[in-house]
Amino acid sequence: MNDRVEQLLADLPRWPRYGDEERTNLVRALDQGQWWRMGGSEVDSFEREFADRHGAPYALAVTNGTHALELALQVLGVDQGSEVIVPAFTFISSSQAAQRLGAVAVPVDVDPETYCLDPEAAAAAVTPRTKAIMPVHMAGHFADMDALGKVSADTGVPLIQDAAHAHGAEWEGRKAGELGSIAAFSFQNGKLMTAGEGGAVTFPDEASYQEAFLRHSCGRPATDRRYFHQTSGSNFRMNEFSAAVLRAQLGRLDEQIATREQRAPLLAGLLAEIPGVVPQRRDERVNVNPHYMQMFRIPGISEENRNALVDRLVARGVPAFIAFRAIYRSDGFWEYAAPAETVEQVAARCPVTEAINADCVWVHHRSLLGTEEQMHAIAQVVAEEVART
Repeated sequence: MNDRVEQLLADLPRWPRYGDEERTNLVRALDQGQWWRMGGSEVDSFEREFADRHGAPYALAVTNGTHALELALQVLGVDQGSEVIVPAFTFISSSQAAQRLGAVAVPVDVDPETYCLDPEAAAAAVTPRTKAIMPVHMAGHFADMDALGKVSADTGVPLIQDAAHAHGAEWEGRKAGELGSIAAFSFQNGKLMTAGEGGAVTFPDEASYQEAFLRHSCGRPATDRRYFHQTSGSNFRMNEFSAAVLRAQLGRLDEQIATREQRAPLLAGLLAEIPGVVPQRRDERVNVNPHYMQMFRIPGISEENRNALVDRLVARGVPAFIAFRAIYRSDGFWEYAAPAETVEQVAARCPVTEAINADCVWVHHRSLLGTEEQMHAIAQVVAEEVART
């Protein structure tokens, strides 16, 4: 590798990004003298700002993205014996959030180009026990919300958007909170906004928000002084320091999205010129893609060779990762509340996920905050290493 390429990759932006805004906000939270949401103001302020940014009437900040999904599912009535349709290709929290409630997670296949939930496969999986359909906006790219909305309307099964990757995304000019369904977000350390951990749920109506508030605070109303717990629940409350950091992170989100929206098409175009490399396709109905990851496939590569390729990319300075393992190919998926099928039976009806499980690579979104020259450097190294595969 020539010295210039090596230096360009070494100088890629770090993650998380932070500055004086986070420091100022943390001191402000500290000086309140009240560090939990019932006594301070940072969580309340962040919820209003996050809801406004995502076009939602209400937002509730919680401890992490997994809890955001679990809480959202509980508000929709998901419980033991229910079924929840989830993409077979996703992070396992999508299924585990349902399984923790005793619901059976039903994996269905994804689109081969966008890697998002296949609406036809979702429709075919609906049964009288289905309580929710959970599309994941993979790598910031919206699932087909038109087709999935029709499935929901035809079956009466509500959608819940797993928007862990989709901060600031837009579908046909509408944000996640404007699509009429609950959406759950993550602020884990690698996400587009982060406080190390954290999550949020947006709601289209007050009733679902109020129920969620109770359940995220052990079933206790905000004004209760007599320990009158109106519902079951748990402690999913966000602390004031996390909210203070996230307010600063939200403040720089749009600028970062604008940069990634410039760099991602360039890098995708360069990757598409490499023989054997197929980048994630963008649906023209996606107005804004925040680009959680730059994803691409190498159809026909073995999982072993894909893994070795990623190791070589990392060794050369490209922040690459293997894509998510198919959820049904992790032992944790089968521990409880799993479908009455074998791994191979699920795999047989999820051929796209099976392929992605072996051939998909992603490059961390921090790279897309770099320069155009750095995009060329990434593509050059990918081309050289794919040629060696």
